[in-house]
Amino acid sequence: MVMTTNEKKTNEKKTNEKNQSILLAGASGVLGRHITHALTEAGHKVTGLGRSPDNGIRADLMDRDALLGAVDGHHFDTVIHAATALRKPPMRDRDMDATDALRTQGTAHLVEAAHATGARRFVAESMVFGYGYGDHGDRPLTEDDPFGPLGGTPRLERHIAGMRTKERLTFESEALEGIALRFGLFYGPGGTDALLPLLRRRQLPLPGDRDRVLPWVELTDAARAVAAAVERGRPGQAYNIADRTPLGFRAHLESVAGAFGLPKPMTVPLWLMKPMSYAHTVMASRLRVSCAKAERELGWTPRYPSSGEGLAAMRSTGR
Repeated sequence: MVMTTNEKKTNEKKTNEKNQSILLAGASGVLGRHITHALTEAGHKVTGLGRSPDNGIRADLMDRDALLGAVDGHHFDTVIHAATALRKPPMRDRDMDATDALRTQGTAHLVEAAHATGARRFVAESMVFGYGYGDHGDRPLTEDDPFGPLGGTPRLERHIAGMRTKERLTFESEALEGIALRFGLFYGPGGTDALLPLLRRRQLPLPGDRDRVLPWVELTDAARAVAAAVERGRPGQAYNIADRTPLGFRAHLESVAGAFGLPKPMTVPLWLMKPMSYAHTVMASRLRVSCAKAERELGWTPRYPSSGEGLAAMRSTGR
């Protein structure tokens, strides 16, 4: 069904208002818990969707029939896709397989579920690596830069195709106001904690960064961006979401070690990371993004402009 211009304006106004009923896929994950808190604080009602018993609607995104059966009879204003299959940081390419499947088949099923519940808005968690892995130079990429270019190898194409497909499915439905948030690498409460024992035992050797940097975003800042997109995001648009201080992977982990009084990671050559194929690809990449569009259209700015400030807050509050 194709909406008229007046219908789109009416639906956009209705969707952007407060006190929405929101279905959150991935609510029990690390980011999902922060999103739930941010949306609840903003006055919205959140229902979690996932396989664990603490979700309001229990279903597997990969099981289309079970998912559609589980949402039957429910109504939501907005559906958010923040589901991944990651239980720990991915080190090898195969660690991304289940998440790649969620980005493709899982997204297609969730879009169907959004239609079935009468939702008008669909907000998807995306990723800055959708611009491609590798060296992007020093120019910050904007949302106008190509997203989802062909991967340089079959394994990288699997990951990029997942991000490309997730955004395409988010945007292509005429009956849904699709919005994608292209996040930097996450850190913060519930995310950084898993690294602390490894740093303490010096079991996380890392190469030097040289001139390589990556975008980062603190988890509560990321959740605030989701809430802003629900209320103020422009349909059909993607937004980069990261802090203002890109850092190399090693520099970030050194900040973690410094914030928690732990030993710095041992230094190893980059080639030694090759058996950890996905981690090697990430650590060998150089990528900066501009978040001017999110600041302008969503009214979002990072509460923590750098991971040093975010980690200091995490340490001081004991989160």
